[in-house]
Amino acid sequence: MTAPTAAVRDLALALPSRDLPAYLYDLDALGAHAARVRAALPERVELYYAAKANPEPRLLETLSPHCDGFEVASGGELAHVAAAVPGRPPAFGGPGKTPDEIRSALRAGIHRIHAESLHELRVLARLTDGPGRPLGVLLRFNLPLDPETARGSALAMGGTPSPFGIDPADADEAVRLVTGAPGLALRGVHAHLASGLDAPALLSVARSVVGWAEELTARHRLPLHEVNIGGGMGVDYARPGDRFDWTAYGHGLGELLASRPGLRLRVEPGRALTAYCGWYATEVLDVKRSRDEDFAVVRGGTHHLRTPATKGHDQPCTVLPVGTWTEPWPRPAARSGRVTLTGQLCTPKDVLARGVPAPGLRAGDRVLFGLAGAYAWNISHHDFLMHPRPGFHFLGTDGGPAPGPTVPGAGT
Repeated sequence: MTAPTAAVRDLALALPSRDLPAYLYDLDALGAHAARVRAALPERVELYYAAKANPEPRLLETLSPHCDGFEVASGGELAHVAAAVPGRPPAFGGPGKTPDEIRSALRAGIHRIHAESLHELRVLARLTDGPGRPLGVLLRFNLPLDPETARGSALAMGGTPSPFGIDPADADEAVRLVTGAPGLALRGVHAHLASGLDAPALLSVARSVVGWAEELTARHRLPLHEVNIGGGMGVDYARPGDRFDWTAYGHGLGELLASRPGLRLRVEPGRALTAYCGWYATEVLDVKRSRDEDFAVVRGGTHHLRTPATKGHDQPCTVLPVGTWTEPWPRPAARSGRVTLTGQLCTPKDVLARGVPAPGLRAGDRVLFGLAGAYAWNISHHDFLMHPRPGFHFLGTDGGPAPGPTVPGAGT
């Protein structure tokens, strides 16, 4: 289990049943964490937040003072981030950008664009063929990934056949397409190869990517201005107390930059910035025993918090006992020391956590699922079975919790 902050615990217990489930975000904790991350990174390492992890406007506002910009991966995200944190530099990534999305990005004064294919480069060259400042391009490549690193990652996105990035065999042609287009300017290379890595593994990937990018630009006698080494910082749902070592990572990146005075690096964490600030609060509706196993059915489920079903893990949680029981019949309670927590959906896959140590768990108790600040509500299948949507509450920065739930998933 993982312990919530006192403010989160108090709010989860204070909310009436009709206002559950609810997402609770600790903005002060988020801001403090982002400040520590920024302080651990060297001066020539830019910190961009990957908005896909959680685009809630209040979270973007909290992160904004600590980030150099925001990475977006669609025209919708670009417009949403521009409205939430106006004036902050965007970087536009992701495969399958449409011409209309690219035009919108150009009108918005996009800071950088990550080109994913030769076809996309040709589209960019056509759309920027005119007067004005050239568009800065980072070529995203599907570079080799060390087999041991790939095995240790939660999700490998490079080194295997993939829709992400340009194949290294096409690298020289990609460079020629950019340098031959008056409206484009080659800034460097982008390679996000794996997620869920620790600091030593990500540093190894960074060194490999920078070395490969230097060889490419040297071959074409071009300067290398930037290398985007992506995100992928590990968040351990099984051991939520273990955190990515940002201090060691920043020190290693500093060593990498020490002999390269003209180079700038960029990192784009998403989950590793916001996961720890979010909680999914709910209530136990029923406790039942099936074939010698205890099950607790809670309000909501994986249609609100998809992460455990997607990643195949047990979401860390804390049980908050509630003493009041007003029904005239006996209160359903767990008979064993461990309980499987499920949602309300008509599918056996609607499991939030298995074997939770919760002796005596009862109907009416509250449960707080932690590490729910990233890839949670915004990637969930909200309308399956048409259950009510959760409320959203934000604690901190303004002196306390918001006066009531906001519009669920605003902007997502």
